[in-house]
Amino acid sequence: MNKILLVIQREYLARVKKKSFLIATILTPLIFPAIMGIFVWIAVQEKDGQSLRIIEVVDDTGLFFMESSEQYAFTSSDIDPEAAKKMVQDGERYGFLHIPKLDLQNPTGIQFYGVENPSLTLMGYLESALKRKIEDQKLYDQGIDPKVLKEIRTDVSIKSITLGEQGEEKINNANVNYAIGFLSGILIYIFIFVYGNQIMQGVIEEKSTRIVEILVSSLKPFQLMMGKIVGIGAVGLTQFLIWVVLIGTLSTLVMGVLGFQMPQQQAMEMANPEFAQATPDSSELADILAVINGIDFVALVLSFVMYFLGGYLLYGSLFAAIGSAVDAPSDAQQFMFPITIPLIVAYMGLFVFVLQDPTSTTSFWLSIIPLTSPIAMMGRISYGVPFWELALSMGLLVLGFLFTTWLAGKIYRIGILMHGTKPTYKILWKWIKASQ
Repeated sequence: MNKILLVIQREYLARVKKKSFLIATILTPLIFPAIMGIFVWIAVQEKDGQSLRIIEVVDDTGLFFMESSEQYAFTSSDIDPEAAKKMVQDGERYGFLHIPKLDLQNPTGIQFYGVENPSLTLMGYLESALKRKIEDQKLYDQGIDPKVLKEIRTDVSIKSITLGEQGEEKINNANVNYAIGFLSGILIYIFIFVYGNQIMQGVIEEKSTRIVEILVSSLKPFQLMMGKIVGIGAVGLTQFLIWVVLIGTLSTLVMGVLGFQMPQQQAMEMANPEFAQATPDSSELADILAVINGIDFVALVLSFVMYFLGGYLLYGSLFAAIGSAVDAPSDAQQFMFPITIPLIVAYMGLFVFVLQDPTSTTSFWLSIIPLTSPIAMMGRISYGVPFWELALSMGLLVLGFLFTTWLAGKIYRIGILMHGTKPTYKILWKWIKASQ
C-alpha cells in the first residue's frame, strides 16, 4: 500500500508542478467565457452592420401581405416571375418569393429564389409567416374574424411542482434541470477522455523509455498501474475543484462590476416589502430563486465526484491496459475503438434519451450499466432520481471498476514488459487467461 501511495504522490506532483497544468487550470475558466463573449460581440456587430435585405414578393393569389422585419424588407408587385428573377441576379433584390395560385387546404408550390443559399432563420420566418396568414385566411373564409381569435389567444405559463414522499412541495424548472444535466454529463465525458488518454500516454512513454523496467524491480506492475491511475485522477479532481472556485469568484466579480445583484441580495430585497415594491420583476426573481434553492447542490457535487471517480477509474484501467500492450500511440488506435463505443453511446444517449425523458426505460438502463452510467446518471440527477436507483447505479459502477481493474491488471503485468511485438486481440486474450 505504501508503494502505491508513493506512485500516486509521484504522478500527482509531477503533473501539478508543471507550468502547463497551472496555465491550463487558470486559463480554461477564462478562455471559454472569452470565446463566448467574442462570438456574441461579433454577432451583435454583424447584426448592427448588416444592410437591409429586400425581398421581392409576387403573390398570384392577392391574399397575402408580408410584413417587413429588422433584417428583411418585402416589396410586392405584379411583375413577371422571370423579371423578378432577373432583379435577384442583378443584385437589385436579395431574393424573390413567388406565391402561386394555391389551394388553402393544401398550400404547395411556394418558392424562394436567391443567388445564395438562404439561412435557416429566413426560411423559418417565411414559413411561419405564411402559415399564420393561410390560417387567418381560412378563418376569414369560414366567417370568423381572425382579429377576434388573436384577442382571445392567451399565453399560459405552468409552474412545475414536485411532491415529495412526505407531501413537501418543490418548484422545478425543466430548463435549469436540462442545463445542469447537460453540463454535468459533458464534463464527465471530457474528463474521462482527457485523463484516460493521459494515463495511456504516460504508460506508453515509460514503456518506450524503459523506465518501467526499473520501476517494476521495486514494486509490482499492478501497484504501478493503480498508483498511476489514482494519481492522475487526483490531478483531474484538483483541476475541477480549482475551476469551480475560479468560476464562482469570477462570476461574482463580473456581476458586481456590471451592476447585477447576487441571489443573496435579491433574496434580501424580496424579503423586504419596500424593496419588493420597487422591483418590477420580483415574482420572476422569486421563482428563479425558488428553483435554485430547491436544488440539492451538495448531493449534486458529491454525485459528480462519485461518478467522475468511478467512471474515470473504470475507463482509466482500460486505458492503462492499452498503453501497456503497445509500443507507440499509433498502435493503440485499434484497441481504442471498443472502449470509445460505450462512451459515445452514453454521450448520444444523454441528448437523445436522458435529457429528453429522464424517467424512460432507456434512460434508466443507460444510468445503471457501469460503462454508460457516469454520463447518463449525471444527466438524470438534477431531475431527481429515486435513492434505490442511485444506490444500484453506484454499486454496479464500483463492481464494474473492480472488474475492469482486474482485467486490465492481467494485461498490464505482461504487456508492460513486452517490446517489439504488435499485439492482437488474440494475444490480449491469452494474457488475460494466463495464470498469476
